[in-house]
Amino acid sequence: MQRWRRSLLYVKAIMMEAKQAKSIEWVGDLGGHVALIEQTLLPEKLEILRVTDVETMWKAIRRLAVRGAPAIGIAAAMGVVLAVRSGDVAGTRELLEQVHKAAEYLRTARPTAVNLFWAVDRMLRCAEAHSGSGVDEIRQALLLEAVAIRDEDAAMCRRIGECGAPLIGEGCGILTHCNAGALATAELGTALAPMYVAHEAGRAFRVYADETRPLLQGARLTAWELQQAGIDVTLICDSMAAVVMRERRIDLVITGADRIAANGDAANKIGTYGVAVLAEAHGIPFYVAAPSSTFDLELDAGGAIPIEERDPDEIRCGAGRRTAISSVPCYNPAFDVTPARLIRGIITDRGIIEPVTREAVLATLASRGS
Repeated sequence: MQRWRRSLLYVKAIMMEAKQAKSIEWVGDLGGHVALIEQTLLPEKLEILRVTDVETMWKAIRRLAVRGAPAIGIAAAMGVVLAVRSGDVAGTRELLEQVHKAAEYLRTARPTAVNLFWAVDRMLRCAEAHSGSGVDEIRQALLLEAVAIRDEDAAMCRRIGECGAPLIGEGCGILTHCNAGALATAELGTALAPMYVAHEAGRAFRVYADETRPLLQGARLTAWELQQAGIDVTLICDSMAAVVMRERRIDLVITGADRIAANGDAANKIGTYGVAVLAEAHGIPFYVAAPSSTFDLELDAGGAIPIEERDPDEIRCGAGRRTAISSVPCYNPAFDVTPARLIRGIITDRGIIEPVTREAVLATLASRGS
């Protein structure tokens, strides 16, 4: 009994600390650091990783210490600042060369989430726009830009939540895949944002979070995040999605996205496509939630989206132990693409794109800024 009470107090302490912690933020001035939640340790341990150099940031993105398309973009922007914030340079030209070098380096961290590329491109434009200023002024401008990217993402997530919350009725059952919540963004999330806003409004509903093999982001992150927020959440295995749909437990599916093509095809965590197919088979509306920064209008359709393939041992080894023989070949794409025809609507910070057509996507995003 004593051990149980200590464990309960420990869990409560972690949950309280999590409510106060942000997924990623810049702490201090140019001499400060990036603080981010080390997501590979959740839910057993909440640890804030202090990042002070671009190499550590690259590794944090690569090994999923920070993950989720919007959060990756923020991390990359801050990584550019870390790369050039100090050191002797001959002048503005050399500093701009360092900015470009840092941007190219960060681009190699992960290939699918377009927010990473969007963010480093924005940092490059910022540096060029201030090229007539001194070195110190450019460095300060880059820091302000990175912080602005984070703050703008938080505001976009709030708007996504407000746009999507009306879809969630009283007593609604919602299925979500992977983690597209506060841990994956600056603050509120994308797919989970409508749930948070509906919860704030006092609406009662239940979320079904599937495990999301092979790295269990649904089990480790989404279920933990929703439960510590006080939202009714039930964890299921990925293979149970069809059953809970057939049993009429699901009224709505909302997932996030890592890149959306001009025609509305959406890349998200592997398994999302299967969930969309099941939703169509059971007559359940399938929605994607994403900020405008996740759209890649240079790609005509989803077939052109680069899909990251990860270490086979993510499949061979589960929960810290080997679950398959080391010699068995594995195919481990980290993402799949859901065609626009399976998506009822895309919930964005600019409203819901419905129906999902090329024309509707372009019209919604026509006025977006940089």
